[in-house]
Amino acid sequence: MTQPFDSRVGAYALIIRDEQLLLTHWNPRHPGFEGAWTLPGGGMEPGEQPAETMVREVFEETGFRVDSDGLVDVHSYWMTPEQRLDGQDRGNHACRVIYTAHVTGGEMAVEQDGSSDDVAWIPLAEVGSTPRLDLVDQALRLAGLSDRLGAVRTPTERIAEQDVATEPGRGGDR
Repeated sequence: MTQPFDSRVGAYALIIRDEQLLLTHWNPRHPGFEGAWTLPGGGMEPGEQPAETMVREVFEETGFRVDSDGLVDVHSYWMTPEQRLDGQDRGNHACRVIYTAHVTGGEMAVEQDGSSDDVAWIPLAEVGSTPRLDLVDQALRLAGLSDRLGAVRTPTERIAEQDVATEPGRGGDR
């Protein structure tokens, strides 16, 4: 018998320009977790297609308008109840659709009142020493770009992006 669990589909952008990777700083404002750098992107809205989600989320989190260059892959991530930040007592299956994209317009801007509190172009050679979520490494691996992380490797945060409320114990289900 299968135990109940939540699921979340999100779409993310792998954007490289001038040997730099566009990252956002994911900060769920949760005690005990300072946040980490990740790909711009997030959860799908009802009726939205994954590519539309990616474009919308990149704009919301970075201020840049982007076009998709194509699907990289889909990465599945299972979170145990203990890994969740929202206090739910069931697992969560995150399905992360990853695209490559390029900037077509806009100006860099930090998301206001969202789960991201910074945005930056990080040199690819420094990504390996940047505190980051596992999604960054997975996307680079799936795109065949793992070798561009740089020589110094810090471990990734073993937690997936998730919709969380700012108060522990309250789920942020989408």
